[in-house]
Parts: sequence; structure tokens; C-alpha cells
Amino acid sequence: MTFQADLNQLGRAGADALRRQDHGAARALFEQVLAARPQDVSAWYGLALARRGLGDEAGQMTALDQVLGFQPGHLPALLMKADHFAARGDGRAAAAFYRAVVARAPAFETLSPDLQAAVRRAESESARYTEDYEAHLRGALSKAGFDPAGSSRRFAQSLDLLLGKKQIYFQSPTAFYFPELPQRQFYERAEFPWLAELEAKTEVIREELLGVVRDDLAFRPYVQTNAKRPPNDYGDLLDSLDWSAFFLIEAGVEVAENAARCPQTMEALRTVPMSHAPGRTPSVLFSLLRPGARIPPHTGQINTRLICHLPLIVPEGCALRVGNETRPWTLGQTLIFDDTIEHEAWNTSEQLRVVLLFDIWRPELSLDERDLVAAMLAAVDSYGTAP
Repeated sequence: MTFQADLNQLGRAGADALRRQDHGAARALFEQVLAARPQDVSAWYGLALARRGLGDEAGQMTALDQVLGFQPGHLPALLMKADHFAARGDGRAAAAFYRAVVARAPAFETLSPDLQAAVRRAESESARYTEDYEAHLRGALSKAGFDPAGSSRRFAQSLDLLLGKKQIYFQSPTAFYFPELPQRQFYERAEFPWLAELEAKTEVIREELLGVVRDDLAFRPYVQTNAKRPPNDYGDLLDSLDWSAFFLIEAGVEVAENAARCPQTMEALRTVPMSHAPGRTPSVLFSLLRPGARIPPHTGQINTRLICHLPLIVPEGCALRVGNETRPWTLGQTLIFDDTIEHEAWNTSEQLRVVLLFDIWRPELSLDERDLVAAMLAAVDSYGTAP
């Protein structure tokens, strides 16, 4: 019998001793293996079990640390440390290890029944500690004067992020990123004084829209195939009227025929500080989403503008998600958002959803920066074009 075979036999004997609950014999056998093979993860874990059975907590922790040093994702070792800290009343440490079990577990169906049960238990314990942690935080904050309904919206969101209730999203433009701009998902209507004048004309704009909607041929697919560009991943919405548009201004150019059909809408837009980049912006359109349609998560091209939706036809069951926040559309109340943060929209109703969509410069950009961005975009568009 070879030396390695002898060591393997000692390891099996140690495991047999554990099954017999002869923890002293198991400890001696695993220590023999480790004296010759100090990187043997199975032997370190067996030694941890033996030392636990002997009531040697310090020795158990030392052995577990060796296991995790060699194999950080060793689920039984993570779970044993979690249980150890839970038994000692160290909820913070216990929660960290229970979360690690859940986070590092491979696909559930690939686990043995024992490990599946271990992961389920870790999920349950992690959820319990999370609830306890949240109650502790909210209790302390309440004593400090925090009111979820009336205090800072930004702080409330930061608390949700801390507790893992929301995911962090960042700007991710597909074409051009302007640095040092705030990572804001939605802007509030009160930040734009000119908006009240536009919203006051909602009913007039809506009447013109209803006249357009009655024309079945007025709208065209919002996402269309472009032979000069790779296809966008919009699934069934590519070349589909389920998400369709009636442009009043497209890529900075007024669509005369369409604008003529909506003169009061065009007049209402005169005071809007839209972004102007020849050949690119502004774009103004009635954006229509048919019943059952869902726009998949995606991001816009440039982060120097904001997208505005003035809701005109908004049945129940329609909403817009930008990053980790979802808002419904409300008739006449504009939603302003950064479309370079992942967003999606849906219409689960049995009616049309239509908004007036337009884009404005981000307020953080100086006038010089706006001019430079417009010049840069014009240069981009002029590159490589046929004469």
C-alpha cells in the first residue's frame, strides 16, 4: 500500500469514527492526515467536526478557517461558522455567513439532498436576520426622527439599498457617456418651472392625439429594422405596431405633415427647453403602447439629455420602471427620467397607453457644454458617410 493510500485510509477511518461519534479518535486520525497533507480540505473539515464534538470551539474555528482559506465556497464550513456565531448570539456575524451560503451555492438542482436542505436553512435564517436587522435600524431611526413617509426620499432609498430591498443601477449609455453627472433615475416635476404651462394644456394636446389615434395608418413601429445597423434586441417589438410612434419632430427636424395635424400641441411645445443637436435631437412624438405590450429592459444612447413623458391615455395596469423605481403614469403629470439607466415599460390593460415623449438637456450641463455635445454628435454623424 502506498503512502497516499495510507493517508486516504486514515481519512476514511476518521470519517467512520465521526459516524460512531468517537470524536477523540476522529481528531487523532485527521490530525495524522494533516501532518502529512496540510492542504487536505476534507481532513480539515473532518477535524472541525471532531473538535466541535469535543467541545473545542477555538479548535473548531481554526479548522474551519483553514477549510475556507483553501476553499472559500465550502458550503458546510460556511454553514457551520454561521451556526456557531448564531449559538453565541453574534447575529451580525451569523447573518454574514448565512448570506454567504446562499450567495455561493451553485445551481440548486446540482446539489445533493443534504446540501439542498442546508441552503434552504441558510435562506430561512438569512431572511430572519434581515428582518431583525431592519426592525433594529428602523427602530433606531424612528427615535432619531426618521419618518418613511415624510423624510428625505433619497435617504429612504439609501435605506432600501442598504437592506438589499433595491438594486443599485448606474448610467450605461450605449453611445456616449458624459462624466460627473448625477446618477438619478427620476427627476421631479417641481424642478422644472416651465413644465406647469405645458401640463396645463394636457386636454388640448389629448384632443389632438385622439384625432390622430383614429387614423389606423398614422402610427409606425417605434423600433424599425435598419440595414446599416445590427438589430436591437427588442424581441417581438422590432417592426411591430405594438410599440409605435407618431413623430411631430424627428431627429431635430419637424415632420411637417404630422405637425400640421397637431398645431396646438406644437404651440404648447414652443416654451419647452428641448435639447438641440442637429440630426439627433430633439425628438417629439406620441408614443403608443398597445394592450399587453411590454418594452424589455434597455438603456438609451447618450446621458446628456432627459426623457419626458406627458401622459395622455393612461389606463390602469401601465407603468414605467427606471432602475430600482417603478412609477405609474398619471394623466397630465409628466415623468422625467434618465433613459441611460436601465428601464422598461408595460401595458397590462386592455386599452392603449399613449404619452407625449420629448427630450430636454440635462439641467446640470452648462450652455458651453451643450454646444460642445451638439458639435461632437454632429461630427460623429458626419464620419464615414457617403457623399
